[in-house]
Amino acid sequence: MNTSATHEDHLTFDAQQAHWQRTFASRPEMFGAQPSYAVRKAAALFQRENKRTLLELGAGQGRDTLFFARLGFDITTLDYSEEGLEALCHTARDHGLSDPITTLCHDVRKPLPFSEDTFDACFSHMLYCMALTTNELEALSREIRRVLRPGGLNVYTARNTNDPEFVAGIHRGEDLYEDGGFIVHFFNREKVQRLADGYELVDLEEFEEGSLPKRLFLVTLRRSIGAREQRAADDDN
Repeated sequence: MNTSATHEDHLTFDAQQAHWQRTFASRPEMFGAQPSYAVRKAAALFQRENKRTLLELGAGQGRDTLFFARLGFDITTLDYSEEGLEALCHTARDHGLSDPITTLCHDVRKPLPFSEDTFDACFSHMLYCMALTTNELEALSREIRRVLRPGGLNVYTARNTNDPEFVAGIHRGEDLYEDGGFIVHFFNREKVQRLADGYELVDLEEFEEGSLPKRLFLVTLRRSIGAREQRAADDDN
């Protein structure tokens, strides 16, 4: 089996942005209004560790963003769908939550538009299992590590190879499959370990979501502290 993504596949990946735009426009509450299980777990961890400045990737229509904002986090949220971000901003205004939320339309296949050591933590729910190749995911993980402060947390979810929809639909290279117009990248444990380079793997949990149900990994990573940073920390002490 050819496991690499072809030129045709890359064009299909590019078309996902328009597909998500149409989907959000036609289904304004596609994921519902209730915060995900993943964001509840992440928020509790961030509170315990006093992580206040957050980056969220792939916010969609913002159900998890709003949950973070209600808890008092300062959150910068990125998505590549203008429709989803507009819906999020509208809901945030209605609930008086605009101040702690900053939104930006961005394609995560490109470098993150932030300086080093900007955020305490990063959260993404099912962004990692979108139409992204493994090479693109490795680049994204490096970018997240770059913008996290030393010891910062990266919490993400991804559908895994135990999911009932794994290998369903059109194969798009690697472990990516398209079904109903959506491309999903399914993860095994080896892929989680591969994307943990430069981090400490703090926790790997399996959980289910939705009526299918979707089967996902909840991955918690901590940015490793390099020798230079460790010396600076020792000097401060």
